Amino acid sequence: MDTRVSLMKPYYITTPLYYVNARPHIGHAYTNILCDTFARWRKFLGEEVFFLTGTDEHGTKIDRAAREQGMDPKTYVDQMVPQFQELWRVLGIEYDFFIRTTDEEHKKIVQQVLKTLEAKSEIYRSSYKGWYCTPCESFWTKLQLVNSKCPDCKRDVQELGEENYFFKLSKYQQWLIQYLNEHPEFVQPEIRKNEILGFLREPLEDLCITRPRSRLAWGIDYPTSKDHVVYVWFDALINYVSAVKYGVDEKKFKSIWPADVHMVGKDILRQHAVYWPIMLKACGIEMPRTVMAHGWWTMEGSKVSKSRGNVVDPADLVKRYGTDALRYYFLHETRLGMDGAYSEDLLIERFNSDLANDLGNLVFRATSMLERYFSLKIPVLSIKKQDDEIDRQCTSLREQSLSLLKLISETMERFEPQGAIDAIWAVIRSGNRFVEQTKPWVLAKEKKMDSLSLVLTTLLESIRLTSMMLTPFLPVSSQKILDLFGVGQRPQARDFKWGSLTPGFCVKKGEPLFPKVE
Repeated sequence: MDTRVSLMKPYYITTPLYYVNARPHIGHAYTNILCDTFARWRKFLGEEVFFLTGTDEHGTKIDRAAREQGMDPKTYVDQMVPQFQELWRVLGIEYDFFIRTTDEEHKKIVQQVLKTLEAKSEIYRSSYKGWYCTPCESFWTKLQLVNSKCPDCKRDVQELGEENYFFKLSKYQQWLIQYLNEHPEFVQPEIRKNEILGFLREPLEDLCITRPRSRLAWGIDYPTSKDHVVYVWFDALINYVSAVKYGVDEKKFKSIWPADVHMVGKDILRQHAVYWPIMLKACGIEMPRTVMAHGWWTMEGSKVSKSRGNVVDPADLVKRYGTDALRYYFLHETRLGMDGAYSEDLLIERFNSDLANDLGNLVFRATSMLERYFSLKIPVLSIKKQDDEIDRQCTSLREQSLSLLKLISETMERFEPQGAIDAIWAVIRSGNRFVEQTKPWVLAKEKKMDSLSLVLTTLLESIRLTSMMLTPFLPVSSQKILDLFGVGQRPQARDFKWGSLTPGFCVKKGEPLFPKVE
């Protein structure tokens, strides 16, 4: 487990900035749910957290989308940004700062970074001819094209020749290769690190970091040329330091930087694992600790994306199934780093089997039995030795429940939320088996009230601890369960103890957590 304490710097986690040329989709929701889960986990451990998200609002695609709707770009982005903010509200995403690349302070910091790099002779001006992909907003050499198309998105490119400013990316190629080899945790999972090392086997081209104003006026002004605007990716990457006041408030910057995790989709890994570290190195800024690249969500074999027109509205899914159902599906159905196949049928299946049958049914059965046999009051435990088999079953469930903190700490440190959920569900399913094996209704019928008291108290303690561990993953449902036990908001790891239920305390029964979806 990370031994960081709250007196040290906050755990700094970021999403990429989302491009606002269309409404948000499940790919965006997945990234923010991942970050929110890790942020909540760190808070559960008692740490401070700084969670950054935001929007990328410059570039050719924005300019084109605005013109297609008869708007100027600023009016267009001002209309689009609230749609992202509203989705994060619906999903219960608890970010600490929302940055927009049209924020005045961000623009000034981008310009200051460029001036610094110019002063260090890391930028030069030159004529350039290359193949330009408008959807990716990237230049390619002819050798990099695949079947005369963009190697990233496989769409058509156009040949352009123009004078621009270039950042000396190639100068740092060998340094980056060495850094990646010496810091295996920097790019995760390993398959993505190997992709970047493979990319770096070929000579690295210097990065074109401007666009002529004559071709694109919608961007941050280049500080030393009125004829150019800043390349959208160079602009957007700087958000990670501009959001924490780089060059503006050094005390704040040093108290938060470096980022612990940049969570990104695998399609933008090169920008984060090649451009960004080299930009930081050239500026003399410490490296972030980890760039974690997650996979895509696919439908019928194709990536879910705005350009393919196969988007799914996550806000609509929340209306139908609730926030936690969507969180559970995303976190459980794929290993972080791998692609996931989206299916609403499978979401419903998981809702009914895992959430309704396993978790919801366990809580409802436990509180119903407590109501039937003890009027919802936690029973007083006898000091007399109980039936050996009952005692063994109770000890087994107690030990399995208490093992969760260590297990989940280990899986989350390895960026494996799926493994954490599997560990929690193993205890939930053990709880359901425990009911069948100990048969409280038989104990009640046979008037074995001391054994019945032990069984129900053990079951309720297990549910309470399990619900505590669920708070980063299913925050709404876990709090509903904890409310039954009178546990306040935001339990933390230090509260993870067996035996906190007070005899005589009246547990609330509550309603079924997950009514089945037909």
